[in-house]
Amino acid sequence: MRNFRLDQNFLRSPKLALFLIGHSNIKKRDLVIDIGAGSGVITSALAKRCKKVIAVEKDAETAKRLRENLARQNITNVEVVEGDFREMKLPDEPYKIFANPPFSLSAEVFYKLLNLENLDGKICKKEGDMTRRPEAIYLILQKQLALKLIITERHYTSQLGRLLAEDYATKIRLPLKPTDFTPPPKVPTVLFEAKKIIV
Repeated sequence: MRNFRLDQNFLRSPKLALFLIGHSNIKKRDLVIDIGAGSGVITSALAKRCKKVIAVEKDAETAKRLRENLARQNITNVEVVEGDFREMKLPDEPYKIFANPPFSLSAEVFYKLLNLENLDGKICKKEGDMTRRPEAIYLILQKQLALKLIITERHYTSQLGRLLAEDYATKIRLPLKPTDFTPPPKVPTVLFEAKKIIV
């Protein structure tokens, strides 16, 4: 089985995580999910800015370290979920996403959040799936993917991007530098935003 942990580039600094969260619409009353939480750089920052964080971490050793880090900081508004995000039940109550998942799983994260499936190369909505979608999605993504998720005449928009645009307003919030991560990514990265359209 592929080790997705090796595909992940972690934010170096809690200050940077707080800065990025400051460019989101996350509020004190919000429930926020952090996907691929690692040792908790983003999770700890989110815990200071919202009501509750669900930190999802698949690797058992890393999840243990995450719990220890949170306890050391006396952070009590975080629920650590040890397991694969793609298999977890999403909340029934309103929630938002702020995460830095492995780049190789970015598309699958959107499939999960939007109740989509890939059938022989065609992305479709799952029949009869009433899972609640997030109010807002903030993900650190490869810039190349992020551009394909935004509807514009300047460049190609993917099928996933067109489906996302049915319910969300999308844009790139901020560019990130390779030195913001460990290990540094070999591709340009950005903070991507998708906010639910209120009708």
